Amino acid sequence: MVPMAPASLLAFAGLSAVLALTPGPDTFLVLRHSLANARTGYAAALGCILGTVLWSALVGLGVAALLQQSAEIYHWLKVAGGLYLFYLGASTFLKGRRTAGAAPGTGAPDRKAAASGLRGPFAAGTLSSSLNPKVGLFFLALMPQFIPAGSNTLLSALGLGAIFGAIGMAYFVVLVTVASKAMAWLKRPAVNEWLERVSSGILAALGLGVVASAFAESR
Repeated sequence: MVPMAPASLLAFAGLSAVLALTPGPDTFLVLRHSLANARTGYAAALGCILGTVLWSALVGLGVAALLQQSAEIYHWLKVAGGLYLFYLGASTFLKGRRTAGAAPGTGAPDRKAAASGLRGPFAAGTLSSSLNPKVGLFFLALMPQFIPAGSNTLLSALGLGAIFGAIGMAYFVVLVTVASKAMAWLKRPAVNEWLERVSSGILAALGLGVVASAFAESR
């Protein structure tokens, strides 16, 4: 495999940091789960990173090029991603309304329930990132410029995806830590409920915005 030049790696890392620091659906998704506790926030963050790595693999295989060649595929993938974001926001808001007045349980925590509680945020993060065609188009437009000529395209794309994922995870670690610490300090039910509703509303609004823009672009 032809090695990548250090200057190219630094340039790619810099661009990845800029993208990671730009707020988007993944940021609000991780933030929302971090309001519950750090573990669910980290699970959602890992799911988002897995989604970006999957996109990098698809780019390496050339599958993501279909998004540029087919406006129809891009349109419906964008609609699916927007609807999923809306579902996440709306379902969480309704769930919070139903459980707001419920009495807290007194039994010992169930390990299976805890594991299941981590699978949900992880799956949500993976789907949110995987259904975001803009991530795929970003990699498709960016990666070919940094893949050395004559190298294995798939392995090079995965290597760049790993760099992007590491930078994104570092950002998410800071985000989760700050959010979970803030909630530990402001552990009042009224504040927690308010933040939960705001973050859920933002996700739902982002989803509706994505769907609306998808249909506006198709006209």
